[in-house]
Amino acid sequence: MKYQTIIVEKKNGYAVVTLNRPHEMNAISKDMRQELHAVFVDLESDSEVKAIIMTGGEYVFSAGMDIKEMSSLSSKEGDEFLESMMRYLKKIYSCKKPVIAAVGGIALGGGFNLVTVCDLVVASESAIFCHPELKFGFNPFFYPLSQIVGITKAKEIVMLGEPIGANESLKIGLVNKVAPPEKFMEVAESMAEILVKHSAKALEELKNLCSIVPRMDKIAALDIESSICALLFARDERKVQMNEMLSQEKMRKKKQK
Repeated sequence: MKYQTIIVEKKNGYAVVTLNRPHEMNAISKDMRQELHAVFVDLESDSEVKAIIMTGGEYVFSAGMDIKEMSSLSSKEGDEFLESMMRYLKKIYSCKKPVIAAVGGIALGGGFNLVTVCDLVVASESAIFCHPELKFGFNPFFYPLSQIVGITKAKEIVMLGEPIGANESLKIGLVNKVAPPEKFMEVAESMAEILVKHSAKALEELKNLCSIVPRMDKIAALDIESSICALLFARDERKVQMNEMLSQEKMRKKKQK
């Protein structure tokens, strides 16, 4: 599929999805909403892709929803707008494959939402996160953010609408790593390269567990983790991978002698 508002590049086992409306600071338009949903449907079913990086490039991740487009919407069109927004956010949030957000520059409003539905986040030192939606008379999305930074901090972020820099974001657990502007994509791709070496099935099940177990009581959580472990242990893939590891270790020791 040919995309107009995003660029998709497939690499060695992973894909990079780049938001591509540079003159609009990657503002999320109707076309981009549709294309984000479509590309994640496509990549999720692509057996050659085991991880996905989403970025806006070096200077800006996304300035949020396209305000110019939103300002002219009727109430009926507003319902359609919200439906299309939910469609791509839910698709990314529920993607069976790990999704890494590589954030350079600003991630505001809808752009910030995009970050919070990803699994891992690498931020450039120039990254700035902010939820300014209250200034326009509507609510920021609270749930994904609260799952990452906790309820108290998430309330502060969405209610005050103050910008958060990269180092503060790292401190509160919003991002996993911070890197210089010229290095943040390299760090994100290094993460993807680690992920693609793992079992795709094990990654999928682990991602499900990461979503489910925080909402369970501790005994039920351990029981379900144990049952998934048993399911994965019974697969032939486990024996193959363990034997490969033992063979590599044997070769390493042989070279050391």
